[in-house]
Amino acid sequence: MLIGTVGETLNSSPNPNKKANHVFVFLEIFAREGGIQSYVKDIFRGYLGLSGSYKAEVFLLRDSSGCSNPFESENLKFHYFQNQSSQLGRVKMAGVLLKYLLQKRPQHVFCGHINLAVLIQTLCQPLGIPYTVLTYGKEVWEPLKYQERRALASAAGIWTISRYSRDRACAANHLDPNKVKMLACAIDGDKFTPGSLLPELVEKYNLTDAKVLMTVARLWSGDIYKGVDVTIRALPQIAEVFPEVKYLVIGRGDDQPRLAQLATDLGVRDRVVFAGFVPTEELMAHYRLADAYIMPSQEGFGIVYLEAMACGVPVLSGDNDGSADPLQDGKLGWRVPHRNPDAVAAACIEILKGDDQRCNGQWLREQAIANFGIDAFQQQLLSLVKSL
Repeated sequence: MLIGTVGETLNSSPNPNKKANHVFVFLEIFAREGGIQSYVKDIFRGYLGLSGSYKAEVFLLRDSSGCSNPFESENLKFHYFQNQSSQLGRVKMAGVLLKYLLQKRPQHVFCGHINLAVLIQTLCQPLGIPYTVLTYGKEVWEPLKYQERRALASAAGIWTISRYSRDRACAANHLDPNKVKMLACAIDGDKFTPGSLLPELVEKYNLTDAKVLMTVARLWSGDIYKGVDVTIRALPQIAEVFPEVKYLVIGRGDDQPRLAQLATDLGVRDRVVFAGFVPTEELMAHYRLADAYIMPSQEGFGIVYLEAMACGVPVLSGDNDGSADPLQDGKLGWRVPHRNPDAVAAACIEILKGDDQRCNGQWLREQAIANFGIDAFQQQLLSLVKSL
């Protein structure tokens, strides 16, 4: 149900007459975890670090006020529209948002998902209020509906997370690449740090004296692009050089039985450890178990690579995706053809030998934080907001 009436929602600010600079509109941020949700939380964190003169109202279609929200403050006010009927929730949010735009005339509106772009264009364009559409990855890589393409083309700007996402979105939807600005994902260097192995985890996963490869990924049968199956196919070659190698797979999904059977068929089932779901707060301790983070994938960006590097772990990615940005075009890690087990095996062997600069954990961490730490993200956000 809608939390509060229209009047209550709009008057939640201690000073309702104070004009907000900006409006953010998102699908959901707190009801579930995911890459987009993590990215938006970084935006909130960065926004709150800007000058106190920046204030915004945030409209959340699928979240409720019961969600834990550490960002509620004088400078960020939240309005929730979770409803058992998604259509009714959308209508109610549109009504409240339109009233707000008419009354407050914010300087700029940020549309947090392509699925909201048509609504935002419909409300903002007649009022002459400029809007920017935030994109993340796969949701804009293929040709969109005509109305969605028109909403993107009519936007004052488009933000995205990587050069790859920009190029694919522009090619698929005939967008002007000059309109697209970069706001890369961020890594919290205080949260993800190197450290000693937890003996209980080593024992739990039977990793004593093992060389550990690791992947964090959803194991969905309809979404195998993370490359877990490719890494399993690479294991027999890797084991010839490193007989103690094991592969720790963190994540859950309906593809796990197929992956387990593949490992059995290849004779490496005893080397593959399916850890299942691991809460975000426990991920850091799991990264520390790894000698290498392996994900020959196709990512819009790949925040997991930064998490691993911040923990001092070398990384491997695919060579035709957004991981080019966190891996700095290969300067910080290995990039290989993402469906090629031979290439994955050869790179993993190089990583486990440890002779390359890209295996220097302290250097990796410094590079990752310098380019993608919270401070760098906030400077990037400030620059974009100032340019509006």
